[in-house]
Amino acid sequence: MAGRIREEDIAAVREKARIDDVVSAYVTLRNAGGGSQKGLCPFHDEKSPSFHVTPARSFFHCFGCGEGGDVFTFLMKIDGLTFTEAVERLADKTGIMLRREEDGFRDDRPKGPPRRRLIEAHIAAQEWYAEQLGSPDAVVARRFLDERGFDRAAALKFGIGFAPRGGRDLHDHLRGRGFSKEELTVGGLIGPSGYDKFRGRLLWPIRETSGETIGFGARRLFDDDRIEAKYLNTAETPIYKKSQVLYGIDLARREMARTSQAVVVEGYTDVMACHLSGVGTAVATCGTAFGDDHARVVRRFIDDHDESRGEVIFTFDGDAAGQKAALKAFQGDQRFVAQTYISVAPDGQDPCELRINAGEDAVRQLIADRRPLYRFALESEVNRYDLDRADGRIDALRAGARLVASVRDRAKVEAFARELASLVGVDPDQAHAEVRRAASRPRTAPPEQRRTTPAEAPERPEAPPMPDLRDPRFAVERETLKVVLQHPIAIGRTTAQVTPADFTHPVYRAVWELVAAAGGPAAGNGDPGWGARIRDAAGDPVVAGAVSALAVEPLPTSREIDAAYVGEHVFRLLELTAQRRIADVSSRLRRTDPASPEATSLFAELASLEQGRRTLRDRIVGAP
Repeated sequence: MAGRIREEDIAAVREKARIDDVVSAYVTLRNAGGGSQKGLCPFHDEKSPSFHVTPARSFFHCFGCGEGGDVFTFLMKIDGLTFTEAVERLADKTGIMLRREEDGFRDDRPKGPPRRRLIEAHIAAQEWYAEQLGSPDAVVARRFLDERGFDRAAALKFGIGFAPRGGRDLHDHLRGRGFSKEELTVGGLIGPSGYDKFRGRLLWPIRETSGETIGFGARRLFDDDRIEAKYLNTAETPIYKKSQVLYGIDLARREMARTSQAVVVEGYTDVMACHLSGVGTAVATCGTAFGDDHARVVRRFIDDHDESRGEVIFTFDGDAAGQKAALKAFQGDQRFVAQTYISVAPDGQDPCELRINAGEDAVRQLIADRRPLYRFALESEVNRYDLDRADGRIDALRAGARLVASVRDRAKVEAFARELASLVGVDPDQAHAEVRRAASRPRTAPPEQRRTTPAEAPERPEAPPMPDLRDPRFAVERETLKVVLQHPIAIGRTTAQVTPADFTHPVYRAVWELVAAAGGPAAGNGDPGWGARIRDAAGDPVVAGAVSALAVEPLPTSREIDAAYVGEHVFRLLELTAQRRIADVSSRLRRTDPASPEATSLFAELASLEQGRRTLRDRIVGAP
């Protein structure tokens, strides 16, 4: 059994391993004055930095959560190491030979392979895989890279390799290097049966911020691969936690700290394309969605506590899946103090495709042309609806309001509500009111989680509930139809301007269409069975029932039912139609560039509609 590490060697490691260098591999540190540096604490979420490092005393402390200690304590807490493992890791980095005392000391390491051995096995595996990329069997892998514009220099930069198709090639190589079967199995390099985990695939090494390999991402190359998944990633191991690792973070971290920017892409080749194009802040998740732990990693490196300087840019495809991913990212927008953006390439190309088809300048321009994430998310939600229809705008406003109300940052809610009003083309006060209503309702699943794709939709989707026929919004429509059915003799030519479009309730519209099909109100003059015939012509029992009700429901007046009474209702009906058209044109005008010819035309149309509405209002007021 190995003995205790000599105290003088531990002291030598502590003295030589600068704590600021060690911590800066995990946290972006900035000068805080008085010989201290500070950054966002890696042990708890915080909006402003309270994590301080004092190199002169080789000590760290967080004034937020209270964590503190020396360089060994830091490594033990952040990477789950034992004290002995922390000393050994830093001794390796500083080149200090550790000596041990044979005093019967019991090693404090947990059962199972030491973390350092698992990492060493991965480093050896990555080096061997990289060598195999040049073998005759890897011609398909090299062709894959070449077709995507990645040459040998790119493969070397990113450490790309190839896993031979044989079942035990890596196993035999690493066993020959002195690694035990337990170390290879626990580390996820081979399966329990002893066969290599990755076979016949192109491999990307996934590395810690320090640059040490802890896992792999593997791309399918051969049609006869028994595993059909296009990408296969290292499973959870003592050194690899997929919810906490980001591909490319080892290459991006310094540029992220320098620029306070992070670019989150969707795949390994996208990271490569960005870095080779000069976007050195690109990272990607490894077979999982971007989550809270990933956000914490990004925040630490961009020093995310000042919204005026930091930015996080997501790149998604422009298709439905990309929009869904953007909505999900928007739901997590409040994880960042920095401003969040989205970049969508023309025709939905990803950065790798864009580099192939348009060159590296296009990749840089893609990132430069970023758009606020909240605007993209709101547009994606609002654009599902027909904004040229009043009911479409109402539905769009409600859907957008639910999205805005889900944001926890109240300051952002106010700004997003104004943006929603602009997108839908409604008054800002109306948007704010709808957001407040959405916030007061019980929380349900987000709209994008409740909707199904066409392939998933039921064969007979449930129809939306029919509005109440007695809803006050439809009172004028109801009263007008009651007059039409009960007193057609009084109508005369008053209803000549009325069309089905004047009725917004589908049942009332259907009733009017039956009346028009029967020859109009004039056809009922002196015909006591006219109403019954209209009812019989209704194929829908709901419409038939409405005809019956309208034909017998008393009119709310003691006045004589004459042309003036009928005219008052008809003019009110036409005025409501005019108001809806005014709202439609106003909405379109709000969404149109004020300097465009279309805006001039819309303004003229709006003026004409306003004049017509005033004329109708005068006729209503003048009615007895």
